[in-house]
Amino acid sequence: MGYPTKVQLIQRKDSAQWYINFPAPIARAMEFEKGEVVEWVIGDRHTLSLHRTEKRRAEQSAAPKKKR
Repeated sequence: MGYPTKVQLIQRKDSAQWYINFPAPIARAMEFEKGEVVEWVIGDRHTLSLHRTEKRRAEQSAAPKKKR
């Protein structure tokens, strides 16, 4: 099942900003965290992929720490 989402445009005097919001079920399934950095990758005109660019905080804190 998909989640239809509208692409929004905020047009300003000197610039434009495009927005795509994630439905809550998708955000929960992806386990997004506030402030997480992601990267959009264009496959072709019909394919837009979202990639995580950093390890998430939960994964970082679960990693074993090195002893000094």
